[in-house]
Amino acid sequence: MRKITTILVMLILLLAQDALGQSNGLERKIKKLKEQREKVEDQEKKALKQEVKDINARFDNGTISFEKAQELKEAAAKKRALNIENRISIIDNRIALLERNEDLSIDEPIEEDTNAVIINLTDNDDEDYRILGIRFRDKEWDRPVKYDRRTYSDFVIAIGLNNAIIENQSLDDSPYKIGGSRFFEMGWQWRTRVFRNSNWLRLNYGLSFQFNGLKPVDNQYFVINGDQTDLEEFPLELNKSKLRMDNLVFPIHFEFGPSKYYASEDKIRYSLNRQFRMGIGGYGGFNIGTRQKLKYSENGDDIKDKLKRDYNTSNLIYGLSAYIGFDNTLLYCKYDLNTIFTDNPVEQRNISLGLRFDID
Repeated sequence: MRKITTILVMLILLLAQDALGQSNGLERKIKKLKEQREKVEDQEKKALKQEVKDINARFDNGTISFEKAQELKEAAAKKRALNIENRISIIDNRIALLERNEDLSIDEPIEEDTNAVIINLTDNDDEDYRILGIRFRDKEWDRPVKYDRRTYSDFVIAIGLNNAIIENQSLDDSPYKIGGSRFFEMGWQWRTRVFRNSNWLRLNYGLSFQFNGLKPVDNQYFVINGDQTDLEEFPLELNKSKLRMDNLVFPIHFEFGPSKYYASEDKIRYSLNRQFRMGIGGYGGFNIGTRQKLKYSENGDDIKDKLKRDYNTSNLIYGLSAYIGFDNTLLYCKYDLNTIFTDNPVEQRNISLGLRFDID
């Protein structure tokens, strides 16, 4: 009898806890909806202000008349007033629905003022499993289209051959393999139109990770001798010898070239699709790591050595770069003005040539 009583008490406590949790969850939902309701008018007013600003910009540019500008402003104001009325009505109906029902499986409304990922966990009592639902929301849906975008962004990837310009020595005599030494670069850039009403000149700026590799010829590898780094003969037959320098840099370029102009009532755009362009500029940043990779065989065993050292390489990276091409495929060259090794008697500077792809 005592055991049965204990079990009943535990069940009552669990049911009370579950009911309390449901009540708290319902209150949180209603509170969030009320907070959202208070933000609606402010959101719509800010959106209207941006729309009016864009309309004024079109009038200043001479693309629309004063009468047309006034007409567009009145239409925008009416639209925003209706948005306020409709959105508040939707939220009020949602609150009323929640207050009449204690079923917590009702989805929460999407909040318009934030970017987020909503994860819903819904219990299914019959099947004894949980359903994971993911919904994405974006505040852009309520933001007016920007009439004139001056800044765009691109993902940048570059790949090609790498080597070194050595003092008093030609590339033909380089101690590094011409085809085997390579570089890779990836990063993000922003393109800003320099002039208000013309897109022939753009300023490109961003950040990139550069990975510059050098493969010595003639079974050589890099050896640290005090403040200097030298190439020496490896005592065994090397299958691979490579030095890689990883850099974080901040490139900046002036880009020249034509663009296609598109105009409509609500926006203007400049497109670089299928257009010739060229850029010239430079970069500066930091060396974030240097390592040497060696592969060889010893006593029948294949050995891979990965040696992470500074190898007396320069900590500060800076240089010149340029590109030229069509659409998003460009011939790309970069040249480090800093020396590869800081205290070597013969100066060496990294140089790269390859293809670059700007992916918008």
